[in-house]
Amino acid sequence: MAQSQAYYVPHGSNWPIVGAVGLFLLMLGLSTTLNGLGFGPVLAWTGVAVVVVMLVGWFSTVIGESEGGTYNQQVDRSFRMGMTWFIISEVMFFAAFFGALFYARQMAVPWLGGESNNFFTNLLLYPGYENTWPTNGPGAIGGEYEPMAALGLPALNTAILLSSGVTITIAHHALKDNNRSVLNWGLFATFMLGFLFVTLQAYEYHHAYEAMNLKLSTGIYGSTFFMLTGFHGLHVTLGATMLVVIWVRCLKGHFTPNHHFGFEGVAWYWHFVDVVWLGLYIFVYWL
Repeated sequence: MAQSQAYYVPHGSNWPIVGAVGLFLLMLGLSTTLNGLGFGPVLAWTGVAVVVVMLVGWFSTVIGESEGGTYNQQVDRSFRMGMTWFIISEVMFFAAFFGALFYARQMAVPWLGGESNNFFTNLLLYPGYENTWPTNGPGAIGGEYEPMAALGLPALNTAILLSSGVTITIAHHALKDNNRSVLNWGLFATFMLGFLFVTLQAYEYHHAYEAMNLKLSTGIYGSTFFMLTGFHGLHVTLGATMLVVIWVRCLKGHFTPNHHFGFEGVAWYWHFVDVVWLGLYIFVYWL
């Protein structure tokens, strides 16, 4: 890695323009689809394809520059700051959804149930509605349902995701010790555990819809359950995909004990995913 501390100015690149075009097509496709226009899905998938091409091309350029020794310590610090702020933005993203769950459970449902001196509100709006959780709301929106238990598959998935946090930590220490074999196997185990988690979550969703009548439309409980666990599952999928890319790079001999922020950035993200799941498991499944 170049040791010059001069500020690095990247060369001209067309990838930001390509990404903007892809996002515009995706937005236009989704909006036209919601308005019932037949060509909407085609536009949306075209936008997705363009964004994927942009990601592959742009990251390939960055990887080539990194392995070619273009970046210096100042660029490394910039990458770390950027990843830090990105994870902070993700924390705020999930904080909003946890806040919605808190508001529903601790404020809205008790208020509608007549608690906290709101007896007349309950009597006038929803007589007979009780302050209980989980609930699908006044009038049993979505029909009868069965809440998701904390034991069984959710507990197994928790063990799987926590185990993946251990394997990526082992891989990180192996990289620092220049033990490439343990590094590669640790990364392989991590993303395989991640994909196993997503597969089991998909099975959980299918069981919830088919056998428990627990759906996104099942009132406030169903909507918050699928909103929180669904977005987390998306993040696990993205994180596991990034781990696959890092694994391939490791197989090709990329990264050294003193030059491996690409690995560390994805490891930070994966630990963040683990911590979010612990919060989900406690507040969505247990409490």
